[in-house]
Amino acid sequence: MLPSKSNYLLKNARVPASLLEMKSIAPSASNVATTGSENNFCLVDLEIAAGAIAQIIPAGTKPVSSSGDISVIDLQGGLVWPCFVDMHTHLDKGHIWERSPNPDGTFASAIEAVCADAQKNWNAEDVYRRMEFGLKCSYAHGTKAIRTHIDSAGEQGTVSLGVFEALQAEWGDRLILQAVSLVSLDYYLTPAGEKLADRMAQIGGILGGVAYMNPDLDKQLDRVFALAKERNLNLDFHTDENDDPDSVTLREVAKTAIRHEFGGQIICGHCCSLAVQPSDLVTETLELVKEANIGIVSLPMCNLYLQDRESQHTPRWRGVTLLHELKAAGIPVAVASDNCRDPFYGFGDHDVLEVFNMAVRIAHLDRPYGDWPCAVTKTPADLMGLPNLGRIAVGLPADLILFKARNFSELLSRAQGDRTVLRQGIKIDTTLPDYRELDDLLRI
Repeated sequence: MLPSKSNYLLKNARVPASLLEMKSIAPSASNVATTGSENNFCLVDLEIAAGAIAQIIPAGTKPVSSSGDISVIDLQGGLVWPCFVDMHTHLDKGHIWERSPNPDGTFASAIEAVCADAQKNWNAEDVYRRMEFGLKCSYAHGTKAIRTHIDSAGEQGTVSLGVFEALQAEWGDRLILQAVSLVSLDYYLTPAGEKLADRMAQIGGILGGVAYMNPDLDKQLDRVFALAKERNLNLDFHTDENDDPDSVTLREVAKTAIRHEFGGQIICGHCCSLAVQPSDLVTETLELVKEANIGIVSLPMCNLYLQDRESQHTPRWRGVTLLHELKAAGIPVAVASDNCRDPFYGFGDHDVLEVFNMAVRIAHLDRPYGDWPCAVTKTPADLMGLPNLGRIAVGLPADLILFKARNFSELLSRAQGDRTVLRQGIKIDTTLPDYRELDDLLRI
């Protein structure tokens, strides 16, 4: 039980070493829990004062406190993580599965189902309530920052971006929200595309879109980069969300970035076809991505769901990109939740722990776990321009997630529904919203 007073000590907290920024304590046999070679945790005591992390000391060390006696909560070796960062979502599509399911689970059918649902149902109230439902889930699970792609073409873009702005303001004290425009790249060759770029600049958003292989791809990319440079915008693309080895939009984005000497941050999501390309093409692409300073975000749950899906056919591959190879090449790699309960992914609950859990299984992010916890915390925070998130350090807000689990085996074997989420050192209500809140929208 956390005390009501503002100052207290979290004793015997086990923190992933890669998420603990504390130069005063180096991992050693006395302060790192090593239950076998796969774990790398620091066993520490955390003093919380006035909503911030005041001290991080080796477990059992007497804190030097200016506040006199403080309450002590013994976590008994339970894990402590910083709040999650979910850098690729589609909040505007979320939770429409019950009224618009994917008939066969394929990517093409997902696009058709979403488009039909949007034309029929996506007014401001519908988008607002479904997006807010997603925010409630994310917040309760322990997420601090979210980047969402917003379908932005035409009048729908006007409606949905307006809803985003309203939610961004209303949730500003709880969640950091970023918006990315989502259109096919040919849209930017039109006057409407230029107006969209202006709109994204107005709301402090990110310019983005879906890159498809087509004869005009170079022209489209050149235009997007020019619009972004003129408005000092960062870029975030959907690239190669397929199993076609001839789909090389990731490579083309990297080449365009180098040609334009682009200085902003570029993110490319999915990059699935990289996993089915010949090794020489992979090597060339990774070198270009590294030179272009592109960050990669993989969406393992959605890609597992959609890729290699055929009727009466067992999938032969997992759909994810080359996470290990990208990381080994020095390219920052994150994983994120992507779609949630919509035709692109029929499941999910906006829980980044589930994303990490599934990513470990799908992409073998264990043996060893190493610094892979950064993929849902520190790395996406850095890629989103949020350098104080996704890590635990003295002076930062005490935005933490406390687990009873003491190691990865315990953390990833149960759903962790009993986690404690702290915001500025105060325990929040982690009750999830009832699905019945959306019954009237979904006509259930």
